[in-house]
Amino acid sequence: MLHKIRGIVLKTTLYSESSVIVQVFTDKFGIQSYLINGVKKPKAKIPMNLLQPLHLLDMVVYHKINTQIQRVAEARPSPVFRSIPYHVIKNTIVQFLNEVLYKSIRQQNADENLFNFIYNAISWFDETDDPSVNFHLAFLLKLSRFLGFAPHSQTRNDQKYFDLQEGDFTSVMPIHPYFMDKIDADWFLLLFNTPFEKLFEIKIDNITRRFLLDKILVYYTLHTASFGQIKSHQVLEDILS
Repeated sequence: MLHKIRGIVLKTTLYSESSVIVQVFTDKFGIQSYLINGVKKPKAKIPMNLLQPLHLLDMVVYHKINTQIQRVAEARPSPVFRSIPYHVIKNTIVQFLNEVLYKSIRQQNADENLFNFIYNAISWFDETDDPSVNFHLAFLLKLSRFLGFAPHSQTRNDQKYFDLQEGDFTSVMPIHPYFMDKIDADWFLLLFNTPFEKLFEIKIDNITRRFLLDKILVYYTLHTASFGQIKSHQVLEDILS
């Protein structure tokens, strides 16, 4: 049976000389693997450049329950990216976010709220003419809400530490090393609460941005099973320096 769905490309793996298996986060079926043939042919129906990280697709697919690899009848970009593939900073940020998303999303069933957040955020990022260098920080902190470990934003004056393991403020210094002082944690909350279109108002120096990114990755490691090591953040930090 054919289904019309929307998808977000997470990973493309070579399967043969002209075929690939693409892992796609879909609005209706969660994460699915699709075999696509002939992607490298000159007149490919679904070309390889359509299957780059975090590309957004309208798809017509065959879906069989309890089948590990599904088939695609049609796929087209929706929207067609106008800047991400050609803008060095945007492209590097998207490559980094793709790696984090691939290691974070485990949904085998539909999660339309999570899907719509990612889809709309990436669409906005492609459209904006003035991309904030803090977009990836805000994206990951906002994403944590949909993954179930958003930082608690309520705090008292005596709570001077943010416990990354608990995702909450505390008045007593944690006995483990996974915490920040309140000054640094306030950046967390500011990025978490600021809409994407107002991120340009937040001025963060490179040293603080690196520090915050490291803490966000620790936060994800603590709250995501088998998160592992992120390899692309060093390239990102070099580009943003």
